[in-house]
Amino acid sequence: MAPTYTHKFDHAAFKGEVEIPLGLFINGEHVESKDGKTIDTINPTTGEVICSIVEGTAADVEIAVDAAREAFENTWGYNTPGFERGKLLMKIATLMERDADILASIESLDNGKAFTAAKYFDVTESAATFRYYGGWADKIHGKTIEQSTGKFAYTKHEPVGVCGQIIPWNFPLLMFSWKIAPALAAGCTVVIKPSELTPLTAAYMTKIFQEAGVPKGVVNVVCGYGPTVGNAITSSKKVDKVAFTGSTPVGRKVMEEASKSNIKKVTLELGGKGANIIFEDADISEAVKYAAQGIFFNHGQTCCAGSRIFVQRKIYDEFAQKFAKVTQQLKVGDPFETATYQGPQVSQTQYDRIMNYVECGKQEGATVITGGKRHGKTGYFIEPTIFGDVTSNMKIVQEEIFGPVVVMTAFDTEEEVIKEANSTNYGLASAVFTQNLSRAHTVAGKLKSGTVWINCYNELHPQIPFGGFKESGIGRELGEYALENYTEVKAVHVNLSAKCGFPVDV
Repeated sequence: MAPTYTHKFDHAAFKGEVEIPLGLFINGEHVESKDGKTIDTINPTTGEVICSIVEGTAADVEIAVDAAREAFENTWGYNTPGFERGKLLMKIATLMERDADILASIESLDNGKAFTAAKYFDVTESAATFRYYGGWADKIHGKTIEQSTGKFAYTKHEPVGVCGQIIPWNFPLLMFSWKIAPALAAGCTVVIKPSELTPLTAAYMTKIFQEAGVPKGVVNVVCGYGPTVGNAITSSKKVDKVAFTGSTPVGRKVMEEASKSNIKKVTLELGGKGANIIFEDADISEAVKYAAQGIFFNHGQTCCAGSRIFVQRKIYDEFAQKFAKVTQQLKVGDPFETATYQGPQVSQTQYDRIMNYVECGKQEGATVITGGKRHGKTGYFIEPTIFGDVTSNMKIVQEEIFGPVVVMTAFDTEEEVIKEANSTNYGLASAVFTQNLSRAHTVAGKLKSGTVWINCYNELHPQIPFGGFKESGIGRELGEYALENYTEVKAVHVNLSAKCGFPVDV
């Protein structure tokens, strides 16, 4: 019998005991792994072990893939009509909303994000994603195509099959939902690997799947490390499609491994170095608040973070002063305290990586406007940090830091800032702040990124596609566009009365 873990939450945000299954979830059951190993999951607020979750192996992935294949061929896929799949997805959404406090508490405990953010963004948007794709499940249609009076053709959008999915630690529940919901809506089955750093909301979701009545084998959750479980998923010949969210270097490895055993469909949502452009006619107060949200939301652990701020020179000093003041007022601390905006970074490794970038920025000659130090004495807390006096060749300007660190520079002309904004290998997200609508749309059209926000930042919705240009990825999450990741288009040619033109009679 696989182990469970019971945690007692006694914070003001949520009080009560929560039982979390710690086993692998394969073919509808919680099971031990083949080698019996476990992984400690750490509370980033204290640095202490929360519990130990079962560690999967390549052999466990093989079993999970076989279960997913069996379910696809005989239970799900073509055997469960779209409207039934949709009802199930909507039921999952309802159960998530019922357990919103529980899911948010687990997310805060395991990831370190503020409870209020976890509840009102992560859980809310995750449930909305399942409900959104529940509405799509019976609306995935093909077309009829007129060819001639004697022939016509039609297309069918069919499920790809077994999907291997690998998700990161920064939005554990949200990425779990972004991956699974469209796959199930399309009729696919899933083997998913949550991050070994933040596996607990995925583990709790398996209880919701069981309660909702998800058939055995349709969703399989195998926690483990990238080189073992991740590699086994991407390289499996029995997996038809791989979806990965994470860093660009690992994304390259995923593509490489996915091509070795068979030619899989691969979608990648990778890194970013978002450009946030503030023109002199912008509403400065709103631009400052959105700039703070753009970089410090989720502790800066956001692929689309606005980590490069370009401010037109005329308002640079005023903006910098107000931005620094707002940043200094952000509450950093215990995720379960109501006023907390920024909790700890997810791990010691991530904390060290970010602080190395901070030291590198100082050595390269950038000016620390505010922050730049550890916050407190326990846990993985970093002060929200603003660098000024940066140049385009600095490491902190070019590389993704993935933490609460932002660089700020002045610009003079529209042409200049567009060139600078596009001068990275990434192209995930960017923003434009201006009251000139012509300028807003013109600049948005010239920015090489998959998302451009105008007069806002970090606004995400299930119905709007999300993904990147250049080294920020392949394919799109969310919206109708995500369904393309999980469907194949089949063309059917129908001969009504046309005679064969073959030159030899029979």
